[in-house]
Amino acid sequence: MDLFDTLSTDSNETSLALLIHNGKFMQSEYPAHIHNDGRGIVINVPDGRLYYAPHYFDATFSDETLDTLLACDGIDHSTHNWHQQHAISELPFKNIHWQQDSVSMFGKTHDLPRLSAWYGDNDKPYTYSGITLQPKPWNDVLLELREALVPICKRQFNSVLLNWYRSGEDHISWHTDAEPELGENPLIASVNFGASRRFLLRRRDEHATKLEIPLHHGSVLIMAGALQHHWQHSIPKQKKVKEDRVNLTFRMIHT
Repeated sequence: MDLFDTLSTDSNETSLALLIHNGKFMQSEYPAHIHNDGRGIVINVPDGRLYYAPHYFDATFSDETLDTLLACDGIDHSTHNWHQQHAISELPFKNIHWQQDSVSMFGKTHDLPRLSAWYGDNDKPYTYSGITLQPKPWNDVLLELREALVPICKRQFNSVLLNWYRSGEDHISWHTDAEPELGENPLIASVNFGASRRFLLRRRDEHATKLEIPLHHGSVLIMAGALQHHWQHSIPKQKKVKEDRVNLTFRMIHT
């Protein structure tokens, strides 16, 4: 089967139109229109643009991809209590080398409330929050996903950061992806598999100005323009969510 046969046809223009009311995205004040690919919506916000496809990949492909990303010899990822699992990096994961990163603040070291992995070209390390990640080499599943983004992003990314949210307890606080190595106005493509989670945006200069986008199983969200300089984003806690979610953010690292 050709890769692009796995792209979802569920998000046709009829269903996408339900997300636009009077030319605005959902209940927001931001203009939106259906992209000419018929899969996603373009949302225009001040100082940036977003492309949002709620079901870019079909359910079968998304299920198989989540299983591949979390596959670990001898462990059923869907029933295992990963929050109680120690020494994550020593487990026999089949495809992704997951690790537990930590940060130091006020003289104390804290584990980040999620697991992560960094893959890409071998000369493209990435530093954020005082953590420097050395890339592991691309594998088949990551290359397949990267290729699937070419029609909409018009480029082949050289790096990808994976975050594994083991449940709704895992989260990421307000931040921007504006590190110098990402370039002046980075284009970042976020691919999501597993539990649906809330994705929040807020203006850096006016925190009351917000936008919420639900990221579903098989969805794609692309952030473009000067967005990273003027908007922060987060994935808040959702304690009722018990299932895994894997987020992959494809990026171009400039060194």
